Amino acid sequence: MLCETHLMAWIRTVPDGDWEDGGGSLADLYAEVVDPVHGRVDHIMAVHSLNPRGLSAHLGLYASAMAGTATLRKVERELIALVVSLENDCHY
Repeated sequence: MLCETHLMAWIRTVPDGDWEDGGGSLADLYAEVVDPVHGRVDHIMAVHSLNPRGLSAHLGLYASAMAGTATLRKVERELIALVVSLENDCHY
């Protein structure tokens, strides 16, 4: 079986433990992005940590996409997002 290794781009982020310490916008968004089971911020959200306005916009876009139509259930929208990510070779 052939296995490829995919390298992620290195993007500077604010460490999870520092989100709440700094106060301000990032601290306000922490509760919305922290994984309650594992107590950490997923990488896809952490890349926005240096730009809280960008993180807030990402959350707004996600919420809009997941609540966008009455014809698809949330689970169906998540499955569409999964298939698109797989087709684009996104491994997150």
